[in-house]
Amino acid sequence: MAPVQKKQVILKSPKKYVINVAVNADNEVVDVAALEKFLVEHIKVDGRTSNLGDLVTVTREGNKIIIISLTKFSGKYAKYLTKKFLKKNNLRDWIRLVASSQGEYELKFFNLSVSDDEAEEEDDDEEEEE
Repeated sequence: MAPVQKKQVILKSPKKYVINVAVNADNEVVDVAALEKFLVEHIKVDGRTSNLGDLVTVTREGNKIIIISLTKFSGKYAKYLTKKFLKKNNLRDWIRLVASSQGEYELKFFNLSVSDDEAEEEDDDEEEEE
């Protein structure tokens, strides 16, 4: 028996997801064009990649990538693919993807700064050793 093919369910109103590459504003860490190309190549429609057709559109406006879908497409899938892109480009250790609101995601640097209290404690320890 041949496997049963599932047909894509077409939604009445399109879903919109926005990935804001705000990290890129100051310094060109993430290539927005490369991220857009990665999403176009890796989004699956009807179980196949690079099969977007009229059902899914990926566009870029400045530092934002907009995904508009007429089929079942979740924000988790967009987040998964973006994280996969970051891992592929060795950026996952420094940049994280955060949901800023429903349907909108933002790339941010991890907050690696040391708090003032911890810095003072380290200075006190160094003075005691001397």
